[in-house]
Amino acid sequence: MAAPTGSTATTTTVAPSTTPAVVTTTVPATATTGATPPARPSTTSAVPVPSTTTNGTVPAIAVGTVTAADLGGSWHPGCPVGPSQLRRLTIPYWGFDGRVHQGQLVVNAAAVPAMGAVFARLFAARFPIHKMVTIDHYPGSGVQLDDESTADDNTAAFNCRNAVNPGGTPSWSEHAFGEAIDVNPVENPYVESNGVVDPPAGAAYVNRSVHRTGMAYAGSVLNAAFAAVGWGWGGYWGANPDYQHFSVNGQ
Repeated sequence: MAAPTGSTATTTTVAPSTTPAVVTTTVPATATTGATPPARPSTTSAVPVPSTTTNGTVPAIAVGTVTAADLGGSWHPGCPVGPSQLRRLTIPYWGFDGRVHQGQLVVNAAAVPAMGAVFARLFAARFPIHKMVTIDHYPGSGVQLDDESTADDNTAAFNCRNAVNPGGTPSWSEHAFGEAIDVNPVENPYVESNGVVDPPAGAAYVNRSVHRTGMAYAGSVLNAAFAAVGWGWGGYWGANPDYQHFSVNGQ
């Protein structure tokens, strides 16, 4: 589902010295896409921001408000948070192609300072992200949106859906609160206790002892960035590790 146009960012404040400055700008609602896996290039268009961080500067992250219409199938009445509690971040990042790109995430307003710190750190370290568009760009709703997004190796955050808990009592995922992010899902798949790998293309990355581009693992730049703001990693979930998943409470 294509996101509506015309959303405008709202100036806010994120933690100084650890995050880039926030600017007031018009937030584009869509991103241009190109090649997809297995070639592994970034699929959002490159943007004219600094190509080096040797002088210590990091491109700004813009913070915008969202409406129910902006969120499309990722939100519906009855969700645990409303659109007024969410923010859209426009984030510069390094792609697998070695170029700077611009992507978007929707997160809880309370998570904005932490996410500013995380993505400033990842940008400075040139950690590569394959793709980053808001999950409403995909068709459907709930888990269907999640399946489409992870299969596309898309890094995404807010999605009003239940947690994946086969046979268990339904409960909200941390994504439904905008307090969880899935990063590079193909390189960092979710491995269910029955051995099913999600997304299926992530089967090539189930062996976590071989550290490759874009992967999360203990001691990686990616893990260190989230640990620095107190977010937990799904890779520690025992029989069903979710290597792509980082959240405010580790769930």
